[in-house]
Amino acid sequence: MDALAYQRAADIDAALSAAQQPGAAFIGGGTNLLDLMKGGIAHPLRLIDITRIAALDGIEALPDGGLRIGALVRNSDAANHTLVRTRYPLLSQALLAGASPQLRNMATVGGNLMQRTRCGYFYDTAFAQCNKRAPGSGCAARDGFNRMHAILGASAQCVAVNPSDMSVALAALDATVQVRGPNGARAIPIAQFHRLPGDRPELDTTLAHGELITSVDLPPPAFAEHAHYLKLRDRQSYAFALVSVAAALQLDGRRVRAARIALGGVAHKPWRASLAEQQLIGQTLDAATLRAAAATELAHAQPLGDNAFKVELAQRAIVRAALQAAGGAENFADNAFGGLA
Repeated sequence: MDALAYQRAADIDAALSAAQQPGAAFIGGGTNLLDLMKGGIAHPLRLIDITRIAALDGIEALPDGGLRIGALVRNSDAANHTLVRTRYPLLSQALLAGASPQLRNMATVGGNLMQRTRCGYFYDTAFAQCNKRAPGSGCAARDGFNRMHAILGASAQCVAVNPSDMSVALAALDATVQVRGPNGARAIPIAQFHRLPGDRPELDTTLAHGELITSVDLPPPAFAEHAHYLKLRDRQSYAFALVSVAAALQLDGRRVRAARIALGGVAHKPWRASLAEQQLIGQTLDAATLRAAAATELAHAQPLGDNAFKVELAQRAIVRAALQAAGGAENFADNAFGGLA
């Protein structure tokens, strides 16, 4: 690791002031940043410790009926908070699907949002070709081993995927990320917080230098009754998603009044399945209807050499997650799949 300075901030203003120095980076739980530093990928010159800022650590109901989760709230605390479990079960399920209990006890909500995309070529500096580490050097994953990589929204510059389970649920719930920086406060809709790679894959988010996440705000609960987070992975714990789905529904009997579906493991950012959502509105919920909507959403997928299976897997996952959200596949018997995922 490189030599660096360390500073503990007493409040938000102190943190923002310290962050204006060149090479400064905020650190909360550090579960991703420290790995990047030890691997020689991140090279901050100064760490600004924000863990003692009380204003960032708390969960409170908002006047409009929504919920505010502070940036320093640990993932395990957020997942098990009464208001999250009862009003936003989709978020609780997603948080509990992430990482391991030890990491959830340390990782923060703000840090979870700031995770770098996961790609073996990015994390291994022995590979010189990585546009995320060294812009303009190329993308080794495109012609390399790319089983875990993107099938949607990728570019010639990068095919890495966002690793966060929490962010997939937040995308489905239309959360808002509150930030403060040298130019004041602003609210960033979660759909605009993470970036697709385009020609700037080194930028994972739309945060400006020196901006600090202060909280995540959730709108008033509207999808608590029918919600399910499905994560498909190589092993049950401590593994990133091959494909994940956050599904939340409003139903009139079996008819879909509103749908929220977001995918993980398929793109550089949580992928809101807007086409599938729109196709489901007003339809009778069954596997055939879901299969058609999922096929529409994945119609423009561009798989690579090792991950073509993700196209079918994502479609099956949408069907399974939505049926589970509705109340279990056993309540909606349908053999349109020839066996559900």
